[in-house]
Amino acid sequence: MSFPKIEEARQLNDEELSQQILEIKKQLANLRLLKATGRLEKPHEFKHTRHRLAQLKTVERERQISNQSSVTSDQLSV
Repeated sequence: MSFPKIEEARQLNDEELSQQILEIKKQLANLRLLKATGRLEKPHEFKHTRHRLAQLKTVERERQISNQSSVTSDQLSV
């Protein structure tokens, strides 16, 4: 199983992005529970899930920065 591509995350709108982040966090909590109880069958899912969360948060932060820079440039031109 290969890592998901960040381009897929960039195609999501803001609402879908935040919803996916929430789902991934729930998935990680569930994986931690399975690991603690000794029922985790696929330990590599931790790495893939954390990687996906990092991608989603990166895209979210990129959008925040681009919005801030556009607001700042608008304020400078006024």
